[in-house]
Amino acid sequence: MTVGNILNGEEIRGLIEKQSLVSGFLDLEKQLTPNGMDFTASTIHAFDGEGAVDFDNSGRVLPGVREIPGEGTCGWWLLKQGAYRVSTNETVRMPLGLIAFAFPRSSLLRCGAFTQTGVWDAGFHGRSEFILVVQNPVGIRIRRNARLIQLVFAGINPAGKGYDGIYRQKG
Repeated sequence: MTVGNILNGEEIRGLIEKQSLVSGFLDLEKQLTPNGMDFTASTIHAFDGEGAVDFDNSGRVLPGVREIPGEGTCGWWLLKQGAYRVSTNETVRMPLGLIAFAFPRSSLLRCGAFTQTGVWDAGFHGRSEFILVVQNPVGIRIRRNARLIQLVFAGINPAGKGYDGIYRQKG
């Protein structure tokens, strides 16, 4: 991979096969795109409390959440306007020379909802989470395992030290 280069689908496939870049995917052929990889909804949580952020994380408080059960045998979520935390089926293992950005799939945008994400840092290993914001005044229905975001991977100068924060999965 080249610094500053956005990986194409075949390069991503190679890193999945050789380095387990992504695991837990449901159908590689459906989820791999020409420019990235679609990630799918495993669970959706509603916020139940207030959070707090500061400079050095000494006062950081993550808000309470409660899982929203899927309805019916197919696991449909019926979401009203608001913000939700989504956990994906997929886990990433980012090498030191790669970062990722996520974008909402266009079908999600056309339904009146969008996502907010952070950067998948070099060295991060863990399950992905993001915020889903429903703006449609009538709400949205999302089926369990729906493809909601697309990760785009970019080469960087390899970091001397990778991500080592509280969200990193050990091992």
